[in-house]
Amino acid sequence: MFNVEDRDRVHDRVLEMAAADPHVVAAAVVGGLADGGGDRWSDLDLTFAVADDVPVSGVLDSWTREFVAEFDAAHLFDLPAGPSIYRVFLLPGCLQVDLSFTPAAAFGARGPKFRLLFGTAVDVPQAPPPSANELFGLGVHHAVRARFCIERGRRWQAEYWISGVRDQALALACLRRGLAVAHGRGFDDLPLEVLARFDDALVRSLQPEELRRALASAVSGLLRESAEAAELAARVEAQLSELGDS
Repeated sequence: MFNVEDRDRVHDRVLEMAAADPHVVAAAVVGGLADGGGDRWSDLDLTFAVADDVPVSGVLDSWTREFVAEFDAAHLFDLPAGPSIYRVFLLPGCLQVDLSFTPAAAFGARGPKFRLLFGTAVDVPQAPPPSANELFGLGVHHAVRARFCIERGRRWQAEYWISGVRDQALALACLRRGLAVAHGRGFDDLPLEVLARFDDALVRSLQPEELRRALASAVSGLLRESAEAAELAARVEAQLSELGDS
């Protein structure tokens, strides 16, 4: 596995690449390492501004060829986000490196974890967190799908959706307490007594009766955390109870 020194070497080398590229006009660290809050296992997330008269895709492809050749990196996937393109790589030692490129006119902090390294950034409106209604609504959707999968005998898919119900309920718990919502980042920061109430929402086997039991527990957790989506919860509570009825 990679160590901090490995990550620092890659960080420094990537910044050398940026400084040598006339098309790159600004750079920043984003993610866990931006504010000093990362740890020994943190990924390396670097974002760059590309001169406005230069196609981002061309710069990204050129960087990819150099990055793969120098670091023996594997290109895992791309994630377009507005004018930006995020390209995710895995290096030997399991170091994940996320490189993103944005036209200079749109380059700026899209979240609180952004530390400018060189160049300039513009003010970018930050996307609001998901609403309680959105999180709760997704949980209801997942519960419906879970129950239907159980009835169809699609046990693995049922487990997938039951876990989704639980995760939406935990996301609601995070939202209520001002914790990070996306990708389960705030789950481990929830109070232990809150987490303990979700133990029974874990699927312990793929037997139909166990799937129904876990679904009922996940639905209960979703309703328990629905205070900020109370109107929507009241409208669908009867249906949710029916879904969790074995």
